[in-house]
Amino acid sequence: MTTMAAEKSKTYDMVHIAVFAVLMAICSWISIPTAVPFTLQTFGVFLAIGVLGGKRGSLAVLVYILLGVIGVPVFAGFTGGIGILLRNTGGYIIGFLFSALVMWAMEALFGKKTWVLALSMVVGLAVCYTFGTAWFMMVYAKDAGAIGVATALGWCVFPFVIPDLIKIALAMALSKRMAAMMKVQ
Repeated sequence: MTTMAAEKSKTYDMVHIAVFAVLMAICSWISIPTAVPFTLQTFGVFLAIGVLGGKRGSLAVLVYILLGVIGVPVFAGFTGGIGILLRNTGGYIIGFLFSALVMWAMEALFGKKTWVLALSMVVGLAVCYTFGTAWFMMVYAKDAGAIGVATALGWCVFPFVIPDLIKIALAMALSKRMAAMMKVQ
């Protein structure tokens, strides 16, 4: 690969990463407020990994989170700032990065097969739920008193399982088509 082609490839990578970071922000703005807001952020994470692959998709998630940390209003409810991550739902935002890293690891281990992507999305979702719910319980206990795991799951996970599985199916349906249209390699 020539130097010019390598530079062009890096530029396209940066643009794709930025586009998917913005897509995640837009997905977060579509929000139904609950104890843990119902948003399309997980769809944005799944789509980023599905289209860009593990490395670039994980970088898109990291850029999205960093934008929010520095105060750009990319999180649910048009919010931003480090304080959002320190609240009871901040663990789910951090969990997006862990989800992406798990999906990247599974891609690295098993390749870019469709079944691997689907399984990695489900496992990544479980990782996000686990980290986010543990974080929620810790922060909630500090602010309002301890709650049980069943209560936390009832507030933070069970209402989201079916919608999140639908998001996975939608991301799976769109990923290959979008990657081909964008000529992502």
